[in-house]
Amino acid sequence: MSEPLAMILCGGRGTRLREETEFRPKPMVEIGGRPIVWHIMKHYATYGVRRFVLCLGYKGSMIKDWFLRYEERSRDVTVTLGKSRAVLLHDSDGHAHDEDGWEITLADTGEDAMTGARVAKAAKRHAAGQRFFLTYGDGVSDVNLHALRAQHERSGATVTVTGVRPPARFGELICTGDRVREFSEKPQTQESRINGGFFMCEPEILSYVHERDDCTLEREPLEALAKANALGIHRHDGFWQCMDTLRDHQYLESLWRQGSAPWKTW
Repeated sequence: MSEPLAMILCGGRGTRLREETEFRPKPMVEIGGRPIVWHIMKHYATYGVRRFVLCLGYKGSMIKDWFLRYEERSRDVTVTLGKSRAVLLHDSDGHAHDEDGWEITLADTGEDAMTGARVAKAAKRHAAGQRFFLTYGDGVSDVNLHALRAQHERSGATVTVTGVRPPARFGELICTGDRVREFSEKPQTQESRINGGFFMCEPEILSYVHERDDCTLEREPLEALAKANALGIHRHDGFWQCMDTLRDHQYLESLWRQGSAPWKTW
């Protein structure tokens, strides 16, 4: 079977990151001068995935424009002015960039659609009958996508979700009497896991989602898959970080500046 495409949910409003998303969609918020969605796509490309479907919504035209002008941004350009303006794109050392050959479908899935509706619309139009990766456009990880796919295939699940152990929001004090015997600034939850995105889906997921805007993937569809014993889990204990808030963004940016970004697998 050929390598499946990766579908990326890029349509939400990102209200908890309003400092940035008032002006741009969250997937276009930059880390190290590149949109976070580019970082996500680079990780997939490391594992041989070069076909992408971006599910657009809020300010989706900005994402379209960025990719439509990608070649001009990546190369030296000569522009000849006049009535029939000509643009010459120059290669460097025989190639322009490492993203040569990426196939990116920019799919408008509606301004107000929830995640399940976006999956239903995009899959019906651009992934019918195909197995595909699925993730959010605001989270990075060093998850091994080959291992995710292998786990999915072994399990026979309709959908496999990557389960991650999130860091606790607050420090933890372990006490004996009136003395603290252990202090942990950012303890990690050891038992419970949360949805870290990075799904793998069979075409049958279309039986669980619908195109009405109120279809939220994380509610009825995943709940129904779990009840049907059709939702698998790939446990990931490595790096994972979503970008929900300004603090999250600053943290990811600091990792990149320090040259210690664990999600940089390329």
